[in-house]
Formats: sequence, structure tokens, C-alpha cells
Amino acid sequence: MVEKSHTSGFWPALYDPFRAVGQRLAEWVAPAAEASGSGDTYQITIELPGVSEEDIHIAVANHTVTVQGEKRTVHEKQGESYYFSERAYGSFSRSFRLPPDADGDAVAANLTDGVLTISIPKHAPAPDKSAHRVPISRG
Repeated sequence: MVEKSHTSGFWPALYDPFRAVGQRLAEWVAPAAEASGSGDTYQITIELPGVSEEDIHIAVANHTVTVQGEKRTVHEKQGESYYFSERAYGSFSRSFRLPPDADGDAVAANLTDGVLTISIPKHAPAPDKSAHRVPISRG
């Protein structure tokens, strides 16, 4: 969860619309994602059409999976006039906080047809070691 800290005064309020524009622009460039879970695995699926495997970097740190990459433009056609372009290019970064039972050391990724699937296995529930029998000594 991202929290916005409260600032008081006239000047911070004046800049809030500009901050919102930057956040909306970052959301527009960021690829769409889904997160789901099954009995023994969590999955994160991210749409990355046109992004090559070499331009994707996946890291796990502090129980968070971060996917960074870049969709590069290719300008090989000469003499064409574009009337509009709705394609987005540039760098992106998405981070996903893992649940407590996720095994961050066993993360696997697969890129097929422009869809990146990240699989995170779940830990087996650990036995509760806080409860144990106390021996009684005679004395």
C-alpha cells in the first residue's frame, strides 16, 4: 500500500495537481498485471507485448518482487507519415509485495507470447514451536 503523507500549508496544496499528473502518467506506461493464487502457488501475470526477454529484469528483495524493463522503439521505416500512434514506449517498473507464506527464494518466470508469468511457491505451514510440553522434575 502506498500512503500519502499529509502536508499543511498553501504551497504543497498548489503542487498536488502536478503530482497527480505524474502518478497518472506512470500508471499509463506501466504494463497491466494480474495476481492470483492456487493451493500451492501464487502467480503474477504481466502483459509485455513487444518487450524482449533481454529487456526484462526480475528481482526479489525484502519480500517484494520487482519487474523492470523497457519497451524500445524501432524506426526502420523511412518515408512513412503517421497520422496517430497509440503505442507506448519507455521504461517501466512494477513491484508486488509477497504474502508471508510465499517462498521468495524459489521464484520462477516464463515469457510466452508477450505475457510474463511469475510463479511463487508457497511455504508449507511451519509447526507451531511456541507450544511445547514442560517436563516436571521430582524433588
